[in-house]
Amino acid sequence: MRALGAWGILALLVVGAIVGVLVGLPTYNVYAKQMAGRAAYEQAVQDRRIRVLEAQAALDSAKLTAQAEIERARGSNEANRIMADALGGPEAYLRWSYINMLQETAGKEGRQTIYIPTEAGMPILEAGRRAP
Repeated sequence: MRALGAWGILALLVVGAIVGVLVGLPTYNVYAKQMAGRAAYEQAVQDRRIRVLEAQAALDSAKLTAQAEIERARGSNEANRIMADALGGPEAYLRWSYINMLQETAGKEGRQTIYIPTEAGMPILEAGRRAP
């Protein structure tokens, strides 16, 4: 009788394990899919936050770059005004700027080009230039 009782308990344990697997496995699959869905949702939320922060950083950078350009232009404008006043007006400043440009570009790359203004104040560019 004891042998039959041990076999009965073993049979009950095996049947209980099979029932547990049949009931528990679908429940675990549902739980696993819920956790995977939550993880995907949290990942999407985090990705969105990152994109928003990157866009905000790009906007801030563009604003600061624009402000720097405006300040640079103001400084350049003020420097040009001071120089023009010191040279006797805008025409004298333009003439000085032209001469300065000629000095800076003279002799670069082993060549020398001289522009001579005409009576209209415009140079004749490369007129009749011949190859050496």
